[in-house]
Amino acid sequence: MKTILRRLLLGSTLLGVVACSSAGGGKLKLTNEWDKTFAKSDKVEHRKVTFKNRYGITLVGDLYIPKDVDGKKLSALAVGGPFGAVKEQASGLYAQTMAERGFITLAFDPSYTGESSGELRNVTSPDISTEDFSAAVDFLGLQSFVDRSRIGVIGICGWGGMALSAAAVDKRIKAVVSSTMYDMSRVMSKGYNDSVTLEQRTKTLEQLGQQRWKDAETGTPAYQPPYNELKGGEAQFLVDYHNYYMSAQRGYHKRSVNSGNAWTQTTSLSFMNFPLLTYIKEISPRPALFIHGEKAHSRYFSETAYAAAAEPKELVIVKGASHVDLYDQVDKIPFDKITTFFKTNLK
Repeated sequence: MKTILRRLLLGSTLLGVVACSSAGGGKLKLTNEWDKTFAKSDKVEHRKVTFKNRYGITLVGDLYIPKDVDGKKLSALAVGGPFGAVKEQASGLYAQTMAERGFITLAFDPSYTGESSGELRNVTSPDISTEDFSAAVDFLGLQSFVDRSRIGVIGICGWGGMALSAAAVDKRIKAVVSSTMYDMSRVMSKGYNDSVTLEQRTKTLEQLGQQRWKDAETGTPAYQPPYNELKGGEAQFLVDYHNYYMSAQRGYHKRSVNSGNAWTQTTSLSFMNFPLLTYIKEISPRPALFIHGEKAHSRYFSETAYAAAAEPKELVIVKGASHVDLYDQVDKIPFDKITTFFKTNLK
């Protein structure tokens, strides 16, 4: 009877069920079967949920609930990323693992991607992506089994930058973790290691302006080449991406932008014009934990963001880990450290 009551409670308080209308007025087609890239845990309950951001876009998430909640109000975590991934990949793995450790967790698909609504498909901006984290906080704070004064966020890869930006502007977020973080505004506007010249940037913006006219003329956006297809001779980090996103034994998912799909050609425009992390110091006095791999090509993003952030802050470099290792290699992802961080700071 206790188990039945618990499930009735959970079912009645999940605001947003599987059957719902999208922002465009059509019905979202949501999967009911387990289609994650990781094994299902028997230690947590899983629910498919929907909620809206402040732009009216319906987001779809996976809610993970410890089985021993039994009427208690728990700390909660919203989990997003990597950039171009879906909730069935790394964010879901992080969410399920942290639920096993006693947190209510929500992994969600960003606007315009995965199972979430938004037309056209596979486009985003730094503002909308940051807003999606706050919308997840909205949802979590309305659940009867969540203590809304104890909500944190985890951002992976490009969503590490979104998580930090969300924490800076949304004071309801009490602690933030970025893992293998990318600053998407920085890399899109300046290239890797800030190598893009003003002349190159200007040429790219001129080309994107011309592409806008083409898209407006046809009424449909042009898309970039498929992501993570190898032709030979690529840098090792691109091979690592391919080995994760395109391997059915590891991280491939048909709805993921990075699993052989693509962003629109003009997706980078807003990232080139509106920087993330401008107000990173304003996360303080709430704590931030930066996690990155020792061998990651992207390590400099976390190091410079950490330097710019105010105390309290901590930078953890995972020995021997590459960028992609922190997507799914559970022996390298420092879940013990993440758990201690949130248990210490969400109380």
